[in-house]
Formats: sequence, C-alpha cells, structure tokens
Amino acid sequence: MVRVRWLGHACFAIYGKDVVVVTDPHNGEDLGIRPPDVKADIVLISHGHYDHYNGLELVSKPDTKVIDSEEGEWEVKGVKIIGVRAYHDKSYGEIRGENYIYYFVIDGVSFCHLGDLGHILEEEQLKVLKDKEIDVLMIPVGGVFTIDHNEAKTVVEQLNPRIVIPMHYKIPKLRLPIKDEKPFVKLFKNVEMLNTDSFDVSRESLPQEMKVVVLTYKG
Repeated sequence: MVRVRWLGHACFAIYGKDVVVVTDPHNGEDLGIRPPDVKADIVLISHGHYDHYNGLELVSKPDTKVIDSEEGEWEVKGVKIIGVRAYHDKSYGEIRGENYIYYFVIDGVSFCHLGDLGHILEEEQLKVLKDKEIDVLMIPVGGVFTIDHNEAKTVVEQLNPRIVIPMHYKIPKLRLPIKDEKPFVKLFKNVEMLNTDSFDVSRESLPQEMKVVVLTYKG
C-alpha cells in the first residue's frame, strides 16, 4: 500500500514501504500556505521556479537524492524514475522555460507528475509515456501559468491513467492568480471528493474505470 499526500500546489509526498518521494517542494511562506512537513528520500523537481523549488531544504535529509529538472532514467532506493523533457509554455520554453515530467514506480504503483506543463503532450513526450501504465496522474488544472482545464482533460485522455489528481489550482490563502479546480472537475463523471489531504492506493485497489480524486488541502 502506498500513501499519497497533497502538501499544496504541486507538492506531494508519496510514502512507500521503505521510501518517501516528494515532488516540487515549495516553502509555504512565499505562497501564503503551510510549508511541507515531511522529509524525503527522493525529491523530484520539475523546474526551478520558486513555487516548485524553494522548499528543497525543508524536505531534505543529508542523504536525500535530488533529481532537478533532468531527463533520463534512474533507480534510487528501489524506485524506478524516468524524467521527460516538456515545456512550461506553448512556445517550446521561450516564455517560461523547460518543465520536466517524472514517471516513477513505488511498491508496484506507477505515478506521473506533470509539473507546470504548459502544453498538450507532443510526440517528444508521448514516445516515452504513451506505452506506460500510469496508475496515478498528478496534473495542473489552474491555467494562467500551465494548461487550463480543457487542455488538462485532453492530456488525461492522452495518458489514460487510472486515478487523476488535480493540482496547481487556487486554494485558500494561495497567493497566485490561478483558477480553482471546479471547471476541470465538471468535465468528468467519475469523481471522488475527499475531505482529507491523503489516500492509500495499491495495485489491487485501483479503480476499473478512470477516477478523478480531489484532495482537500489541510492548510
């Protein structure tokens, strides 16, 4: 069983049996929300913007492995990781730079964190991701700096995950001019709204039909 916990914005902690992976750690203060309260064995950073990077010291231990905006393949502490280059905008990075997608597998459950994806996936990304079974997809839906709700739905259809977790949208106290999750959620029929910031998942518990799971940020 793997626990998925949302720490606000694009930051998640994924707890396996023997390892903790944290994605895009913010420091809380610069966003107006609570800082992450977890120590990671592995940190995955999609790009170097402050709201995805400046909590690195907070979540790190002396032996934490950091993969920062890199393309490639790794195996760290039993976790298989693939980094895929994408872009933060529709102009191949000319406006906001590159953005790295991370696919990783913990205790048999596969995850894909899209970071600040700014475009519908193209052949460069799909040639790596299309043949992967993605159990849990974390996808930005707030628009403005990333894909919007309609584009996010298209990306979901491109990747066909089992569980979709919206992220990078407006939550209380967040000091960013982005939209909330409601326009995205309305595009799907199978939606579970959880009054918690976390849930447990295993290969055996995955839904047969794709499900959108909306977590509640505990700020």
